[in-house]
Amino acid sequence: MAALCTFILARPRRVAATDAVLPVRVGLVFDVGGRGDKSFNDAAYAGLERAAADYGVATAYVEPVSGDERESALRMFASSGVDLVIAVGFVFSSDVDRVARDMPNSRFACVDYAPSSEGVPPNVAALGFREEEGSYLVGALAGLRSQTHKVGFVGGMRGPLIRRFEVGYAQGVHDACPMCEVEVAYAGASPEAYRDPAKGKTLTLAQISMGVDIVFHASGATGHGVFEAAREGHISAIGVDVDQHDEAPGVVVSSMLKRADVAVHDVIRDVVINKFRAGMVVAGVREGAVDYVHSGPHASQLSPELIAQVEMFREKVLREETHVARE
Repeated sequence: MAALCTFILARPRRVAATDAVLPVRVGLVFDVGGRGDKSFNDAAYAGLERAAADYGVATAYVEPVSGDERESALRMFASSGVDLVIAVGFVFSSDVDRVARDMPNSRFACVDYAPSSEGVPPNVAALGFREEEGSYLVGALAGLRSQTHKVGFVGGMRGPLIRRFEVGYAQGVHDACPMCEVEVAYAGASPEAYRDPAKGKTLTLAQISMGVDIVFHASGATGHGVFEAAREGHISAIGVDVDQHDEAPGVVVSSMLKRADVAVHDVIRDVVINKFRAGMVVAGVREGAVDYVHSGPHASQLSPELIAQVEMFREKVLREETHVARE
């Protein structure tokens, strides 16, 4: 099993809700792509680090090399008696279900959890997002910004999760620009599709040849190839999960924000203050869980007029005048 980090204990800080120092230990297991993907995994790690600084918890993480290691990593942490085991990514859902049911006295959280027909185990905090809402906003941005009336979407692993990004994006594009076309491509049908920059580049170059002038990716580390192709093809790109401007300055005009950092931080906080809540929790634009980069220097390529137009679409979502489809 690759990249096992031993527990690191931050300096304890008094927690306002309990006014006591609590020796909480948290183990986190990364999704495929691991640390350094400059996307979803790094966002989760940022939440882990912030919780360590805020609450003085001891933290450790594992980066599985293959899918076979996911379940064993979860069992390892639970067997060691940690207070919370966090799995990052929907591919963990069935693994979390099995381990949680086998170890009912341990607490688990899964970011991007996909429930089975059996429901969520009673010791699992199932953390989900309305990704389609954030994707809808960057879709509107893309539709309003496109000069060719052709925009692109590059997904990682084909399946229900990334399909939500695609569907929300396409709806936003068409609501903002009814004559626009959306070219769609996926890197694959397995988790490896999230760490294939070469495939991401190939797919994006193909879309550029079709006339696409802005592309949104939801493909983890595969997106590095998307950005490279966009740079070579002199088009714009939209990042995902975190602000990806620094990965391709001048190319990335905005990013769809999916706050995995907030989800991880907050579930750790709940354990620290003894308010852990099992069950499904899904958050979107209204809760600040998804958004897009529209202010500050990293949004400098977006005109105030364009941002104002996109914000009108946000208001429609908040007022429930627009229903953003998930599939």
